[in-house]
Amino acid sequence: MSISKKHFGFMPDGEEVFLYELDNGKNLKAEILNYGGIIRSLFVKNFAGEWIDVVFGRDSLEEYFNNSGFFGAFVGRYANRIEDSKFILNGKEYTLFANNGRNSLHGGKKGFDKYVLKENNITDGENPSVEFLLFSPDGDEGYPGNLEVKLTYTATENNSLVLHYEAVSDKDTIINLTNHSYFNLNGAGNGTILNHEFETNCSFYTPNTKECMPNGEILSVKDTPFDFLSSKKMGEGINSNHPQIEMFGGFDHNLIIDGKGFRKAATLFGDQSQITMDVFTNKPAFQLYTANSADKSRVCKDGKYYQKHGALCIETQFYPNSTTYSHFPSPVLKKGEKYDYTTEYKFR
Repeated sequence: MSISKKHFGFMPDGEEVFLYELDNGKNLKAEILNYGGIIRSLFVKNFAGEWIDVVFGRDSLEEYFNNSGFFGAFVGRYANRIEDSKFILNGKEYTLFANNGRNSLHGGKKGFDKYVLKENNITDGENPSVEFLLFSPDGDEGYPGNLEVKLTYTATENNSLVLHYEAVSDKDTIINLTNHSYFNLNGAGNGTILNHEFETNCSFYTPNTKECMPNGEILSVKDTPFDFLSSKKMGEGINSNHPQIEMFGGFDHNLIIDGKGFRKAATLFGDQSQITMDVFTNKPAFQLYTANSADKSRVCKDGKYYQKHGALCIETQFYPNSTTYSHFPSPVLKKGEKYDYTTEYKFR
């Protein structure tokens, strides 16, 4: 059980960026950057005792400056899309930066994935952890309120990587924090996830507009490719001729997690590695994204190229575009209240 810290690079203004390795001394090692809160690598032992890096990443800090796809990134203030790059809160309209056509995506021009986080606390021992702070001023990217964020990564003795998100604001605001890691349990860059087995605790999903955000409907997964209530291969859904799947070349959809509180959201099983990952959260939903845009055009971590459907993301979240629809769970954080959510990736 240990945590170490080493130099990873310099920002253009000379600020130093560090890589933190969290090792639970058993079957889990995580590499975290204070730039963008990025999970650069996540090593898990397979059935043969070999270390497998199960997440997409990049080799250098400079490559992360153009982190298309948001590999491993901490995303905020608002993960996913907001229609027309604006929302109304307490009768006032706020305008955001449009970085996805007419819409705002993953926080705008400079989302939290492009911040250098401040190290606040390092804890060694059986559950090594690192705690970061981030301050987002009132008006940042158009959002109201001075927002203070605390983000903690912990490698537990039970072979979990736990992400704890906390935040407070001095004005009413909206907030939706997540992590954008891409998982291939056979190893990042090792083929596709079409033969991975996937199971969810999600009886409903939100279909998308052509601009890849919910159209306001909440539909049952029954008799659709979104039905993973029983485990099945990812390829069965991705290769479907369902209009929602064909529209995006795979999954890029919000799945609603059954129940409330901290509960299991999904299970992923690597067919070659025999590694299983269970995802737990107290968020209401997650975005299932199956790397539909990866195209092998750019060399990535360890000299590998990532292909279409070479991984999937399970981005725990409030529903995308939830400021547009009053029947969606509200992403509003009231002045002085605490935003407090946890996501756990547990490996076995």
